[in-house]
Amino acid sequence: MSLALLILALAAALSLAMALAWAVAERRANHGWVDTIWTFAVGAAGVAGAVAPVSGEAWSFRQGLVAALIALWSLRLGTHILARTLGGHDDPRYVELRREWGRTASARMFRFLQIQALAGFVLVLAVMAAARHPLPGIGPGDVIGGLLVVVAVLGAGIADRQLARFRAAPSNRGRVCDEGLWSMTRHPNYFFEWLGWLAYPAIAIDLTGAHPWGFVALLAPLLMYALLVHASGIPPTEAHMLRSRGEAFRAYQRRVNAFWPGPPRHPLTNTPGGDAGT
Repeated sequence: MSLALLILALAAALSLAMALAWAVAERRANHGWVDTIWTFAVGAAGVAGAVAPVSGEAWSFRQGLVAALIALWSLRLGTHILARTLGGHDDPRYVELRREWGRTASARMFRFLQIQALAGFVLVLAVMAAARHPLPGIGPGDVIGGLLVVVAVLGAGIADRQLARFRAAPSNRGRVCDEGLWSMTRHPNYFFEWLGWLAYPAIAIDLTGAHPWGFVALLAPLLMYALLVHASGIPPTEAHMLRSRGEAFRAYQRRVNAFWPGPPRHPLTNTPGGDAGT
């Protein structure tokens, strides 16, 4: 198979996956399925893009390494979102979009999910650029990339468990989770999600010019930062929290960074009426 044909096939597969996500979400009236299917689809496309044989290319250990990294990310995040979705949790971001769109919500949601397919395609290109770096053997970039994904997956998992444990305690009902990682950033899950995508430029980029395609991998962390911080991540999530929790969440905003981890700006004082994190 030629590289161009592989890229076209992966783009088509992601588009079809998000059409399926739209159909499932519409039928079940739960848009948690959107992010569940997107995460598994990007992971599957990334694995395929990393390991699929391409004419004129020899198999390398790096292809297997990169495939394992994207699979690890996809399985961790996908199963987390799936469990939440099966529990009946609908994503408030999509609920608010449907409310805003009114009678045109179904058609506009379909188009919106195709944009998500395009975003997933950009991420898959980054994975492919890393997997097909021609450097023989294992280099420092491979080690750094592997460590970044491991740290990102562990960090996101710890953040999710801390939030779940906080919410499960009856004494924390109506309070904002500002413990553990949630005391250093309001969105540790988003931060670690972004951190993991730095792995692919670390693996892909060759400053000697031997692999110019490797610079495509920079699109992954740039895109994820834009989406998480300025588009579909923090803004709608925090808008929902402010609508539902008001001053308690405003107090949390004043003392804890939105994205970059850091010490609280003021002594922690938990305020009733908030939510257990975001």
